[in-house]
Formats: sequence, structure tokens, C-alpha cells
Amino acid sequence: MAMFFDPFRDIDRVAGQLLDSRQGPRLMPIDLYRDGDHYVLNADLPGIDPGSVDIDVDGQLLSIRAERTPRSQEGVKWIARERSAGSFLRQFNLGQGIDTTAISANYENGVLSVVIPVSEKAKPRKIEVQTSAANAVETPADSAPAEPSAA
Repeated sequence: MAMFFDPFRDIDRVAGQLLDSRQGPRLMPIDLYRDGDHYVLNADLPGIDPGSVDIDVDGQLLSIRAERTPRSQEGVKWIARERSAGSFLRQFNLGQGIDTTAISANYENGVLSVVIPVSEKAKPRKIEVQTSAANAVETPADSAPAEPSAA
């Protein structure tokens, strides 16, 4: 029987054991973008029970928690097991100008979408310049008599 030595596989295995954070929360990959008057945060949470997703807003801190429970398969000899189970956590500082009372969320096809609206007072607005007749300065073109039109 031939022995096979793959140094990269062994390094990957050792690094995985040293860096494994099974005791702590896992990270969830996200995309965040602004679309008009709201931000959209998409978080990948495949295999998560939607009932385990918990979204909290405390002041300006948005927290997303989720739990993936391991499937119980006694007597199974694992060949590879890369899909970790446990707690997932992300926290975001929302800053000023967010309407925290109107945040909404949807979970579909393993993606959690959180819509974060911008508050009305933080939206850009146009300021109209007012003029008054008393302050208006008459220009020479305005004071010239109109020329008669040819009939």
C-alpha cells in the first residue's frame, strides 16, 4: 500500500484546527448598497431556519443573529464537513440619518435581505430662493419702453 503525503492538505487541516472558532459566532458574508432613499443589506445564510434569525436595533446598532443546528446522523463517518453549525452574528453601526423604526427584513433562498431606509431629515433637499418685490432691483432692460410692433 502506497503512502501519500500532501503537505498542503496537512497544512490546511492544521490551520483549520487552530483557527476553528466553533466556540464563537461565525461570520456571515454580506453585500451592502444604497438604492435611492434606502440601504439594502444582503446576508448569505444558507441552511438557516428562518425562525432562528433575530434582528435587533438598539440605538444605532443593528445586530443580526442566526443559528444553524447540526443534523444528527449517528453512525456516519464524515469524509468532509465544511458547513459549520452554530451561531452566526453580524453587527453594524447605523450612524445618523437612518429611520430605525421602518427597517424591514425578508429571508428567501438562503439570503436575508434587510432594507434600511434613510430618514426624511437626512435626505437631500432643494432650498428655494425667495425674492420680494421690495428688494428687487430694476434693470435697464426692465425699465425701457416696449417698442411698438408692426401690424
